[in-house]
Amino acid sequence: MTARSYVLVHSPLTGPVVWGRLPKLLRDRGYEVVVVDVQDDDEAPFAGRFVTRAAAQISAAELGSPAVYVAHSGAGPLLPPITRALLPPPCGSLSGAAHPIGGYVFLDAGIPRSGQPSRLDLLREEGGGFAATLLESLRAGARFPAWTVDDLADIVPTLDDRIALVRSLRPRGYDFFTEPLPDLRTWPDAPCGYLRTSAAYDSQVHIAEPRGWPIAKLELGHFPALADSHATLRSLLGLTARLSPAIPRTPG
Repeated sequence: MTARSYVLVHSPLTGPVVWGRLPKLLRDRGYEVVVVDVQDDDEAPFAGRFVTRAAAQISAAELGSPAVYVAHSGAGPLLPPITRALLPPPCGSLSGAAHPIGGYVFLDAGIPRSGQPSRLDLLREEGGGFAATLLESLRAGARFPAWTVDDLADIVPTLDDRIALVRSLRPRGYDFFTEPLPDLRTWPDAPCGYLRTSAAYDSQVHIAEPRGWPIAKLELGHFPALADSHATLRSLLGLTARLSPAIPRTPG
């Protein structure tokens, strides 16, 4: 498909700094770009607040063409409720305007599930024991993520970017990770693709592949736009071009 607009949605655990120079590179190529920036979802319902804030920012942008929604990391499961919140009110009200969806790209992100799983439930599905370790630490009062500049040295090459990323982190506690996510309802409602940039998200690729989604793989780590914005741009544009114009008919 051909896209002229992109909406970039950061994880609730970080901020828009994760996109690096990607928004500028997209704009330099003539694309409309909305960079969501939600920083006031610190109270329950966490997901509901994030969705409401993100949808308001996207709506205010008044995009001129159908957008491809790109989710990073923990923003993946929130894309369907965000785009649903952009629909006009029922009963033919003239107070709202539809925001056509060009497609979805999950960039090292969780894939939405039916029902109302918690973030911890989704981590359990990925296997590897991380969910159990995280649950134990959260019950003891810890918050996640708590990465340091040194922790990120192998995947974010520039010191200034590492410092900015650490400053943007939004560590969360037990209530955040065990909160049920918004109901998925009917989804997907537009073409989907998966951009995998770290081995930790191979489990999500295994979900996307049987659904026939186009998949692109890079070895840039979990913050690819900070590792190499140009390579991330090329892969994103290439993946977008491969999105089928037909709406996929797979369950969420």
